[in-house]
Amino acid sequence: MADLSNDFIGIKSPNPFWLASAPPTDKEYNVRRAFEAGWGGVVWKTLGLDPHIVNVNGPRYGAVWGADRRLLGLNNIELITDRPLRVNLDEIKVVKRDYPDRAVVVSLMVPCEEECWKGILPQVEETGADGIELNFGCPHGMSERGMGSAVGQVPDYIEMVTRWCKANTRMPVIVKLTPNITDIRYPARAAKAGGADAVSLINTVSSITSVNLDSFSPEPTIDGKGSHGGYCGPAVKPIALNMVAEIARDAETAGLPISGIGGITNWRDAAEFIALGAGNVQVCTAAMTYGFRVVGEMISGLKLWMEEKGHETLADFEGRAVPNVTDWQFLNLNYVTKARIDQDLCIKCGRCYAVCEDTSHQAISMAGPNGERRFEVIDEECVACNLCVNVCPVEGCITMEELATGAVDLRTGETVKPDHGDWTTHPNNPSRVAAE
Repeated sequence: MADLSNDFIGIKSPNPFWLASAPPTDKEYNVRRAFEAGWGGVVWKTLGLDPHIVNVNGPRYGAVWGADRRLLGLNNIELITDRPLRVNLDEIKVVKRDYPDRAVVVSLMVPCEEECWKGILPQVEETGADGIELNFGCPHGMSERGMGSAVGQVPDYIEMVTRWCKANTRMPVIVKLTPNITDIRYPARAAKAGGADAVSLINTVSSITSVNLDSFSPEPTIDGKGSHGGYCGPAVKPIALNMVAEIARDAETAGLPISGIGGITNWRDAAEFIALGAGNVQVCTAAMTYGFRVVGEMISGLKLWMEEKGHETLADFEGRAVPNVTDWQFLNLNYVTKARIDQDLCIKCGRCYAVCEDTSHQAISMAGPNGERRFEVIDEECVACNLCVNVCPVEGCITMEELATGAVDLRTGETVKPDHGDWTTHPNNPSRVAAE
């Protein structure tokens, strides 16, 4: 049986699925329900100093949906917890006492002054929490006050505050990074230089999801006005995967533990993050979309996949994909594929033909024998862009077939004849073409 138990920077949990710092982890009631549903840990919603925060009393969330009304992205304008600090601390202490085998990490955000951090850290430590997460990622509301992503966008500030925290607490320190930056490696390097035990990412992406075309105000709308918020959900997963991979393969941050966050909706998403170097994962939008019991599918799915692949522990595949992430210049230009259409699966919808004809390389013909509606790939025109695969509504109907090295003349798309001799000296060899 696959073992999902997780040890992340010394913080142990029965599985790698933690709830991220967000509304689902705002109070004892929620966290207890989450643990009963099977979550391995939580990052308690971000605490600040009293006087406590005042949130808006209108809509806090905007959304982006797919054609089937499936939630693809969620935008929020909610701030950190609006409950008194003492209430939160008391609840954290009780929860950790009652669930000693679960991870309880506390997210923190206070002004960028050492005395503020010195003041709150002992109070959190007294709860028995397993660690702290420094919220340097929130892109709205708090950033305008000099906190959140206002800190996370300045590597010097990240290093400074991380040093303060490491000097004033025994708890492991996780630094939560903002994606609203050009190169994620610089804040990650700063966190490591400051002594961080780990980083977590990504926090939400600064966004406006839609505009109400009657009131001409951004959604969600508060009394006729809107504001940029933080975007999360399945739509941000590609951004998150890339940033996790950039840190995992950076020579200066190699070995820095990573807690992966961003659009994780099922076990496969989690496995992809772990394969790219994450030591565990944090989830928010999926729980807010489907409820806490969604973790059951994540646990069972990941366990089943691990057993099928022969992975006994998470460590067996953690980081396995990192060596396969490279820069474009190192991709193999001798690797050639062509699209293939399975006529038995094809439903003759013509989407592949339409997009290839209009927006790609005119590499699909439509007319079959006797006027039959039949779609075929024209090899000499196909550049293997994969667009037809991506738009085809039937999974597995169109695939990309790898051709033997040297089988195709890359200038004409035609098959290279045997009498062309050694491909390494052939004038159409990609390396020669590039050199010319």
